[in-house]
Amino acid sequence: MAPSTSLDLFDDAHLRDPYPAYAALREMGPAVRLIKQDVWAIPRYAHVHAVLHDSKHFVSENGVALTDLANREILAGTVLASDGDQHVRLRRVLSKQLSLRSIKHLEQQTRARADQLVDEHTRTGTPDAAALARHMVSDTVMGLMGLPEEVRPRLIGSAAATFDVFGPEGHRYQQALPAASAMVAFLHENVTRDTVAEDSWMGAVFRAVDAGDIQESDAIPLASAYTAAAIDTTILGLTETIRQLAQHPKQWAMLRQDPTLALAENAFHEALRREAPIQGFGRLTAERIQLGGTWIEAGEQVWLLYGSTGRDTDKWGVAADTFNIRRPNASQHLAFGSGRHLCAGIPLALMQARALLGALASRCTHLGPAGEPNRVLNNLLRGWWRVPITAQVTEPSPRSGQAHPAAATSRPEQPS
Repeated sequence: MAPSTSLDLFDDAHLRDPYPAYAALREMGPAVRLIKQDVWAIPRYAHVHAVLHDSKHFVSENGVALTDLANREILAGTVLASDGDQHVRLRRVLSKQLSLRSIKHLEQQTRARADQLVDEHTRTGTPDAAALARHMVSDTVMGLMGLPEEVRPRLIGSAAATFDVFGPEGHRYQQALPAASAMVAFLHENVTRDTVAEDSWMGAVFRAVDAGDIQESDAIPLASAYTAAAIDTTILGLTETIRQLAQHPKQWAMLRQDPTLALAENAFHEALRREAPIQGFGRLTAERIQLGGTWIEAGEQVWLLYGSTGRDTDKWGVAADTFNIRRPNASQHLAFGSGRHLCAGIPLALMQARALLGALASRCTHLGPAGEPNRVLNNLLRGWWRVPITAQVTEPSPRSGQAHPAAATSRPEQPS
């Protein structure tokens, strides 16, 4: 018989520290029945990766969230919850705006913004890493979306509620549902051809509607992809990266010695691997399928545990729990998804990570923890609302694009 468990991955204790439960699930098997939610948990890296690359047997429509209401009312029509030709059409519009070629011209602007924010936030010597990351990411994305200034705070404040609604029914879900539903209505009322900048991402979405590439009804679900998926996850990932660097002075010193910013990007990947900002998403089985020796019937839901895959010792070795910015395969994490639903915003997220971490490295000789951080408790999101750190600031050094002499020969090593 397939293994099952009464573990509740969505109670407060597990949300604060899910990793013992994840380890137990990986030990139990490739697919474990969660009795309370009546879904199959998929905890191992190899099998989550396989599901993400099998869009024939595992579909997204009506399967991403754990409740029918969220799938029908919040996710319907989004690129995240679409399959086949519809997914291709929506994804094409997103990718056109988010591809590396499309955003390349933003590099200097992004670095200048990062330099300015680091100067402002480190002035007191005790910045909040979460506030720094939040200003960097939300300002960038909202500006690129072309939204009016007055609507931006409302959207940023509602995004976390959307992710709570993706989880099971419970007190967190019930509290978040009104805010998530209100955000969808707010987008419909306030994001129109008349309110967005013509040369913005949303301007391009409405041009795609006029060209017949997508339907009018597709425009606002695409906007939600920008406001929800592109903001909170990057903020949480950057915050965690800075927090880890503040806790590991030897790794911070290594990062400061690498002007190519290759280590900055790898540090971001490593933080995402260890602490996936989105801990899980669902899929529905289109037909009866065997996964790692376990048969799953058609129409059942699987819950892909991204947070568990990043600590799977079969993939990452015995040091899977360790933060190591020189881990050679850190970018193979699944926090960005994989397969057809691989995050379209990866180039922008990496650009912001290089810029912000590079600005910190050029200005701060020392980072360290400074007090207790405040954790996000969310059905899907994992990270911190507030992370106080200490920062010793010096005059900024030139940010060179030239390769560091040791960069090409550096080898992975155990961190501090």
